[in-house]
Amino acid sequence: MKFIVSSTYLLKQLQVLGGVINSSNTLPILDNFLFDINKNALTVSASDLETTMSSTLDIESDSKGSVAIPARLLLDTLKTFPEQPLTFTVEENNTIEISSNHGKYALAYADGAEFPKAVALEDPSSTTISGDILATAISKTIFAAGNDDLRPVMSGVFFQFSTDNLTFVATDAHKLVKYTRKDVSASQVAEFIMPKKPLTLLKGILAASDENVTIEYNDSNAKFTFENTILVCRLIDGKYPNYEAVIPKENPNKLNIDRTQFLNSVKRVSIFSNKTTHQIRLKIAGAELNISAEDIDYSNKAEERLTCDYQGDDMQIGFNSRFLTEMLNNLNASEVQLEMSMPNRAGILTPVDGLDEGEHVTMLVMPVMLNS
Repeated sequence: MKFIVSSTYLLKQLQVLGGVINSSNTLPILDNFLFDINKNALTVSASDLETTMSSTLDIESDSKGSVAIPARLLLDTLKTFPEQPLTFTVEENNTIEISSNHGKYALAYADGAEFPKAVALEDPSSTTISGDILATAISKTIFAAGNDDLRPVMSGVFFQFSTDNLTFVATDAHKLVKYTRKDVSASQVAEFIMPKKPLTLLKGILAASDENVTIEYNDSNAKFTFENTILVCRLIDGKYPNYEAVIPKENPNKLNIDRTQFLNSVKRVSIFSNKTTHQIRLKIAGAELNISAEDIDYSNKAEERLTCDYQGDDMQIGFNSRFLTEMLNNLNASEVQLEMSMPNRAGILTPVDGLDEGEHVTMLVMPVMLNS
């Protein structure tokens, strides 16, 4: 069994697939890439049992068969080659030999039959969405997902599909992001919770891609198909919390402000905040926003005054500066609106501009109690 493939073309595909492989696997076979050769098509797969990803590459070959090749060794070798054709030959003595322009390299392989097969989805529903829209939806929400192992449903992104729109939600109970696309819809209503790892992989591959992605899903798994790549992953089991219930509907106090100016102020002032609470205080009166922070233990404090457009009662509210910074960083608007009702109710951050047609982003940040 032998095949010929371009070194940089193979490396590019393997680096993407390498993101699936865990640094410590319970099954040694998962430290390998599965190479499945069928004449001029080579399908390479990587898996961590939860997520399996495979790409199909064009090669020169007239063989058929499958072998599992050590991933780390192969990647480290390929990274050192300039662009050139490489010939892979499977030898009788359980090694696979790679021949380049200047040398030969032999590595031990495992039997491809030992590699776990990807799950076949039974009776799935499906939706097609443009790759860049999916990548945007993921990057706008994934940062707000939690890391709490005790509440696994909140460690992923909630996909909510309907015949009117697609909605993506993530929350860790301190902050929440809801991203809606009204210009895309599904053929039927469906909802499922996607884990972070496959989403991070998809975000990386699909950024700035205009390829269409077909998403198939049932109760336990989802499958993403695009170009020459297929990603299958297990969904997070459980019911997502009713996020609509925590979004305050009546918010009479509205603050409009330049996003970059607000972000830079929050970043600067937060350097002086308490290192465990990261608390900053917003004091709004008339057209003036006063941002301050204090770390009593070290006698550090800072305050800045910004002009803003504000409608509502004078108020003081405290936020965790890290959450506020993350949210402001994640918006591309030049101006944002912060809506508030009371100092102990969540604030709602929305972009005033910079959105595509049919795109809606709502960010919610829980306040922290101010020590007067």
